[in-house]
Amino acid sequence: MKQTEVTVGAPSWAEITTAEPPAAKAFYGELFGWRAETDPRPQAGGYTVMHLGDAAAAGLSPLYGPAQRTAWTVSFAVQDADATVARVTSAGGQVLMEPMEVLDIGRFAVVADPSGAAFSLWQARTFAGAGVFNDPGALGWVELLTRDTEGAEAFYPAVFGWTVNTVESYTQWGLAGDDFGGMLAMGEQFPPDLPPHWLPYFAVGDVDGTAARAATLGGEVLMPPTTVPAGPRIAVLKDPQGAAFGVYRAGTEG
Repeated sequence: MKQTEVTVGAPSWAEITTAEPPAAKAFYGELFGWRAETDPRPQAGGYTVMHLGDAAAAGLSPLYGPAQRTAWTVSFAVQDADATVARVTSAGGQVLMEPMEVLDIGRFAVVADPSGAAFSLWQARTFAGAGVFNDPGALGWVELLTRDTEGAEAFYPAVFGWTVNTVESYTQWGLAGDDFGGMLAMGEQFPPDLPPHWLPYFAVGDVDGTAARAATLGGEVLMPPTTVPAGPRIAVLKDPQGAAFGVYRAGTEG
């Protein structure tokens, strides 16, 4: 992720909703060195900000309803959540949660692209999003996994104005050419019942060591450490509650 601070149109936050918040706090605290701070206000619903040092790194919340599942969600910064929702629907997407105020910290909506991949929109007020990117333990890349790459290439630039950079068989998303994410076509190697989704990648100092550590902590290695041709070393992991996420070697972003 070439952006080093929250930028409108780019990823600003990643959060996990989980059936077992205490277990998730322990797992990610051990894996990434995150420190949990849970908002004590009743109206916050147990929302927790995970910190890397003094900087906000990611969010964690309990499941708020039976329709939710344990999973990571990626948020993108917008200037106007309502106007962006209108562009989402005009481009063929759907609204999963209408724009709403979140205490005094921002305006929030949950939407999905035409293939069903869900993501969030964040209009900041007192909370911009992540305070650190690319450092070990911080968000550094986001990836769309979809079976409709052609539709995605039409939808996301229409909504966010993203640039599309295709290198060999991989498509990268960016703003004015500064890439922050990519897109992977879901082929036969993916279970047919696995829905399209956004996957956050966190930077780490040692991909192999992090994958081994995740397994020791009760997680699972979905894709073993692999060096991408002309790219970084990456792995895809799953936490003990079933949420998938990626890791890559810090210093190889962009």
